[in-house]
Amino acid sequence: MSHPLPHPRRPRRTPLRAALTALALTVVGLTAPTIAPSTAAPAPAPAASDDTEPDLGKRVLVFDPSMPVAQIRKRADAIWQQQVDAEMSGQRWSLLFKPGTYGTATEPLQIKVGYYTEVAGLGASPSDVVINGKVEVYNRCLTDGPFQPYCVALNNFWRSLSNLTIDVNGRGQDGCRATANFWGTSQASSLRRVDVRGGTLSLMDYCGQGPQYASGGYLADSRAGTVVNGSQQQWLTRNSEVGEWSNAVWNQVFAGTIGAPSEAGFPTPPYTTLDRTPLSREKPFLHIGDDGAWQVRVPDARTDSRGISWADGATAGRNLPLSSFHIANPNQPAHVLARALERGRNLLLTPGVYAIDRSLVVDHDDAVVLGMGQATLKAVGGSTPVVVRPGVEGVVLAGITVDAGSQLSDSLVHIQGDGSSTDTASATPSTTLNDVYIRVGGPYVGKADVSLRVDADDVLIDHAWVWRADHGIEGFTAGESGDTDRWNTNIGRVGVVVDGDRVSATGLFVEHYQEHNTIWNGEDGHVVLYQNELPYDPPTQADWTRPDGTLGWAGFKVGDDVQRHQLFGGGVYAFNRNNEDIITESGFEVPERAGVRLHHLLTVNLSGPGIVRHVVNDTGTQVDSTNTSSPSYVVDFPAP
Repeated sequence: MSHPLPHPRRPRRTPLRAALTALALTVVGLTAPTIAPSTAAPAPAPAASDDTEPDLGKRVLVFDPSMPVAQIRKRADAIWQQQVDAEMSGQRWSLLFKPGTYGTATEPLQIKVGYYTEVAGLGASPSDVVINGKVEVYNRCLTDGPFQPYCVALNNFWRSLSNLTIDVNGRGQDGCRATANFWGTSQASSLRRVDVRGGTLSLMDYCGQGPQYASGGYLADSRAGTVVNGSQQQWLTRNSEVGEWSNAVWNQVFAGTIGAPSEAGFPTPPYTTLDRTPLSREKPFLHIGDDGAWQVRVPDARTDSRGISWADGATAGRNLPLSSFHIANPNQPAHVLARALERGRNLLLTPGVYAIDRSLVVDHDDAVVLGMGQATLKAVGGSTPVVVRPGVEGVVLAGITVDAGSQLSDSLVHIQGDGSSTDTASATPSTTLNDVYIRVGGPYVGKADVSLRVDADDVLIDHAWVWRADHGIEGFTAGESGDTDRWNTNIGRVGVVVDGDRVSATGLFVEHYQEHNTIWNGEDGHVVLYQNELPYDPPTQADWTRPDGTLGWAGFKVGDDVQRHQLFGGGVYAFNRNNEDIITESGFEVPERAGVRLHHLLTVNLSGPGIVRHVVNDTGTQVDSTNTSSPSYVVDFPAP
């Protein structure tokens, strides 16, 4: 293609100063969220078109193909204008499309997706909802960047697109944008069950002002012709079909994807390709049945799979009627949600921010907790918002964001185990996490010792971003003093601790924690794409030194006693903006034995400050200010 595909040459994101964010929120008519659930009333949702349509609240807009294109576009554009800069807001939205065709060759439906917005089709198959037009995300131009203009996708988080077909139609757009559907996002912005036809799917917004950096990302159970990776630093494509993939930057990983590029020659280019995905389970989705009844499809787990789940018809699984769900809204107190789970109901969390002052405990087999529109559970009073009891099977947690509160939580999501283990793997994960995002800081001060704790065996983590905030609107000043305040106030000791056996992860992103970002103690762990940024904000080397004198903590730590572990495609990045002399000994730390195998690893210095001496243990060359944005790679550890 004729447009440049630049590699990142700066930190993947810069902090948004409180003043800038306040200004952005003022422009879109929002206020910063508080500890209370969101209650502001938006414009009314479209009227129900039949008697079976459930009441999902005013934050859910349901579109019908009989509606004029201009009317749909006006409603969607109004939400985008509100959400385009609302990175730390409390507003949440779901835009749902009933089965049918939207837009025409001469009047395409072209909409954009802002923060905390879900766009999804309501068909049983992606082919049931066809959009002639586009559903897009563009770069944001940040006024506090390291230079101007600074138009990037580095902060484009928390949104989703799923379960529909896009016939790309750029009629009326300029020549650069006309032939591609742009999804210029970074973490926590999944593409699932999407069929892109008649044009390119571009994961980079290469039109307009630069530098156009991006740091995603996740594509699953989808089909596209040409995919432009562009400036995406890392990306996971799982169980999909692609006609052509344009390029790689640092860590592009494919699992069970038809048409994936070969990994031969790694790291030139840095592709990691698994022919099949050992274990997968697609995210549940809301859809309308042939009889007009609304229901939730819960896909079956697949082993050693390749390609999309809907290639030969309906995705294998079961339908749950909405009558089996408690339809929650953010005005309901936590005890109401907890009581529904106690009674054996599933939970459908409509868009909003929920104040959770007691644990929502899942203690029955095959339970489903499904969030809409980035539904967010905020810990209150040091609670652990989500707990899965030991011994339950087939649980699915999907589409939820879990936030730390101002009082220290022991954990934010806890998948409990009973301490016993067997040597027999389950064909269905005991618990599956699809698109589960966990935050410490950002919209408000947060404190949690461990964000995600997995004690149970046979758990599947399918796309999770576990984030101790490197920026936000917590009231900290910009610069070194603000980072010191954040270090001492936003407490996140460890991001993920895995003690269960046979735990798998496809797309695990963990960033900025104050000790080891991930600790994996269970046997037979299997990870496909791991991305980590070490914390930006240790004030001094003493704050970033272990009790035994080791300099820094690892981005990924496998327990010393673990006998078997596999990781495919892992990266640890450093940008110590608070103290340029900070040293980290190793990005990855693992026991050296034959059963612990790491394939395709890297460390990289993002933009000058900070040193990582080795990639894994004492293997791999140092990255520092002399080789900024040039990764140090290790092909296999231990070496064959």
